[in-house]
Amino acid sequence: MSLRIALIGARGRMGQAITTAAQEAGATIAAAIDAGDDIAAGITKGDVVIDFSSHHISAEVVRLAVANNKPLVVGTTGHAAEEKKRLLAEAAKVPCVWSGNYSVGVNLLFALTRRAASVLGSDYDAEVIEMHHRFKKDAPSGTAARLLEIILEERKLTAEALRHGREGITGERTSTEVGIHALRGGDVVGDHTVMFAALGERIELTHKASDRGIFARGSIRAAQWVVGRPAGVYDMQDVLGLR
Repeated sequence: MSLRIALIGARGRMGQAITTAAQEAGATIAAAIDAGDDIAAGITKGDVVIDFSSHHISAEVVRLAVANNKPLVVGTTGHAAEEKKRLLAEAAKVPCVWSGNYSVGVNLLFALTRRAASVLGSDYDAEVIEMHHRFKKDAPSGTAARLLEIILEERKLTAEALRHGREGITGERTSTEVGIHALRGGDVVGDHTVMFAALGERIELTHKASDRGIFARGSIRAAQWVVGRPAGVYDMQDVLGLR
């Protein structure tokens, strides 16, 4: 029997790509849910819930998935830090894959960034640069946010170390700050670069996406993987065995 998916955000760009990827993988979109639809009724029709909608309804999606004991795959971004913390705690009551990016290549970038941040000391200045299409509503992207989390974790820094762009007389760069720069324009699907710059050398790790289908195919892979797992929050590092 094919995997039945309750897809939230079905008419968005990612929703349409996921619908295509599901068909290619032999899965079924049992419920295509969007703004104005009955989320509660739709969720009951799937073996797993995939949510690529809006952060404004994430709390309702997680609550309903838990109430119906449905495995959950979340790709929605734009949550405030405290809000995300609360949602993750609630989502852990069911098997849940939560990731800012479902690309296999990007998740390898996460692993490489962690390794680089652990090897390179504070004399290597860390900066993250991302670019997306003009229609993206949140900044930085969920992928960039995860890259920043990884760097902060490895360097034992807090979010206070982040510098969202620079303007004016900022003074010399300190060894404990991490820069983040969000570019928007055209139809860019998603470009991410992590830079470690020291005196005399610079290391850049870059991933460029040209087809939104890579994220859709990754989300289907996550949905297939998460069904039957113990309750808890996982990410694509778990799905791909990169942890």
